[in-house]
Amino acid sequence: MQSIQANNYLVHFNEKGYSALNSFINESKYSNLFVIVDSNTNEFCLSKFLPYLATNLTIEIVEFEAGEPNKNIETCVQLWNVLTELGADRKSLVINLGGGVVTDLGGFVASTFKRGIDFIHIPTTLLSMVDASVGGKTGVDLGNLKNQIGVINVPKMVLIDTQYLETLSKKEMRSGLAEMLKHGLIYDKEYWEKFLDLKAVDFADFDELIYRSVKIKNEIVIQDPTEKNIRKALNFGHTLGHAIESYFLENEDKISLLHGEAIAIGMILESYISLEKDLINKEEYNQIKNAIKAIYDDVVFDKNDIEPILELLIHDKKNEYGNIQFALIDGIGKIKINQSVENKLIIKAFEDYKS
Repeated sequence: MQSIQANNYLVHFNEKGYSALNSFINESKYSNLFVIVDSNTNEFCLSKFLPYLATNLTIEIVEFEAGEPNKNIETCVQLWNVLTELGADRKSLVINLGGGVVTDLGGFVASTFKRGIDFIHIPTTLLSMVDASVGGKTGVDLGNLKNQIGVINVPKMVLIDTQYLETLSKKEMRSGLAEMLKHGLIYDKEYWEKFLDLKAVDFADFDELIYRSVKIKNEIVIQDPTEKNIRKALNFGHTLGHAIESYFLENEDKISLLHGEAIAIGMILESYISLEKDLINKEEYNQIKNAIKAIYDDVVFDKNDIEPILELLIHDKKNEYGNIQFALIDGIGKIKINQSVENKLIIKAFEDYKS
């Protein structure tokens, strides 16, 4: 697969990417190398990665406990301290090997350590391959509020190797699939339609589907790196999805949702809002709702759940001047940004989700 040119870096694919990685490291004269992993990627992915690494640099493995609850500033402090103790300097290189939590947090740690050191992303989950590792967003959660603290700072390169997907459960794969579905809904109707019957998808060609998803996100980001305009399209499903994810994460009576599971619900809800605003028709809405519900289990929302989810929307980082901003689909494959939505319409969307 041909490498994709992003903003000031390249996205490489599979074994070809390791040659690019080793050439870059050996030409850049780094002082030492730190591989940031979480406990999952340390166990399942690190042994796959290290044999590809051809360098005489000292390599240190820095691990933190896996899971969204650990994507916080306290973990960053721990990692900054470890980097300091192990002698990291401004000529050190960080490689983030892991899913979205590792790339988000590791990118932020590198971007802020000694006012910024170079880093490379090697995503190991489907979600991070098609979403978290592309676009330069780094950051951590503030309590249960998603991605409230962070910076936009691009890596030196991204290496996507789909062999790491062999380590994932079906649940994790479905989580990543949600972002691929989103890319079709907001940008490429033909791509969306490839997923309407998952049984007919030729998973021998799944690398090509991932490649197209990365290209879609990159084409959007390259037009608007700092999310002032069209990049807001990528927030489709995330305004409500993030609030739902945060609510289920903090509520002891609920089973936490994976990011993609929450975004899948968000896409159904926000598609209903698009329907009510006459941006899509009933046939398009039913197609979206039925396709997503065929992949993801229904989640039960009690009457008492809706109000706290609405309250979490107030803290959404996409809000401007106190107004909640939605990106809604304007026909499948197109998007309309900066859309205000009343609470009563959001409540109607939840009622429809249950049906």
